[in-house]
Amino acid sequence: MANHKSAEKRNRQSQVRRLRNKINKSKMKTAVQKIDKAVAAGSADEARVALNEAIPVIAKTASKGTVHKKNASRKISRLTRRVNGMSAT
Repeated sequence: MANHKSAEKRNRQSQVRRLRNKINKSKMKTAVQKIDKAVAAGSADEARVALNEAIPVIAKTASKGTVHKKNASRKISRLTRRVNGMSAT
């Protein structure tokens, strides 16, 4: 455990950040799951709506530093390709 005042503060900050990151990551995963569910059901319109809701959530998660910006970009790109490919067929 922390022995110095600064180390105790750092521990408190880490706990707050961990919880904040957990919340942001959970929101992102939920948004992605909605897209997955719509794609599995074969509903192109639902998938497109879910994608439009998920993109800002993923981008915000990256801007907060919870996930890397390239990770978020890759995730958005892959989801977009899945939804667009679904509507093409």
